[in-house]
Amino acid sequence: MPLPQKMRAVEIVKPGGPEVLTPVERALPSPKANEILVKVAAAGVNRPDVLQRTGHYAVPPDASDLPGLEIAGEVADCGAAAKTWRVGDKVCALAHGGGYAEYCVVPEVQALPVPKGLSMVEAASLPETFFTVWSNVYDRAGLGPGETLLVHGGSSGIGVTAIQLAAAMGNRVIATAGSDEKCAACVKLGALKAINYRTQDFEAEVKAATGAKGVDVILDMVGGDYVPKELRCLADEGRLVFIAFLRGPKTELDINEVMRRRLKLTGSTLRPRPVEFKGAIAASLRERVWPLIEAGKIKPVIFKTFKLEQACEAHRLMESSQHIGKLVLTT
Repeated sequence: MPLPQKMRAVEIVKPGGPEVLTPVERALPSPKANEILVKVAAAGVNRPDVLQRTGHYAVPPDASDLPGLEIAGEVADCGAAAKTWRVGDKVCALAHGGGYAEYCVVPEVQALPVPKGLSMVEAASLPETFFTVWSNVYDRAGLGPGETLLVHGGSSGIGVTAIQLAAAMGNRVIATAGSDEKCAACVKLGALKAINYRTQDFEAEVKAATGAKGVDVILDMVGGDYVPKELRCLADEGRLVFIAFLRGPKTELDINEVMRRRLKLTGSTLRPRPVEFKGAIAASLRERVWPLIEAGKIKPVIFKTFKLEQACEAHRLMESSQHIGKLVLTT
């Protein structure tokens, strides 16, 4: 069956609130040599999409201007040099933008098979958070066997992924969240302890939970005034890895604390990294994590789905922070 020439999509007409997300008709993108064209069944909604919409997240010059960094669907076409996938294969993939559409091109190495037993909606919720968590917690911060991880924002998409992945890998997990309901959800997902940061001092609670030793790795998307407290939450030789800074990029740093206890501070962004780098993460996920998902040890947490044309409503919900887990668009 021939491919259509046009597709439905949602674009950002100008920086602004959720209302600037506008349904449009676009020409179908064409896969380059090492890319595949995916007929999108579902697309995940993530914080970078919100930041892009508000004008606070620069789109790389080689990326689609359409939002959307993760998709699931069926391979509809393959580039001339693509050899991993065939038309009809069911995949989920980390996209370089363009996910809010009926069709999306992705590098073939950034695609993974839809895990057995998962729906397209569930599969679409995986790539962005699993690529991010694996790359930062295990590759960059080197969380090792028996070590303890502190996850801020435990009920977010990143948070529910980090809790489940670390628990399934045999690590101890402590999480913070903004309500008792969210804390209960974190514990249900595998956290040994969840701290309500609105009513509890997370530094004191972490020290109490670890016998004053502290945690080995902190996954931080908060930054700002959290950082001095986080340093004091780390065990000797501990690692603090930044993936966002919701409370601001500037902080006060006690260098003596870093030196005396041999702490490591690091961080990363994923979208600007080369295709080869993302392909290596995909290979690690397929080998180490996909079997855990297919065994039921990790389960996608979907809070709500929206039709593609309702992307603005999905963004409103994300900005309200009332959700636990992922929001997904369906075509």
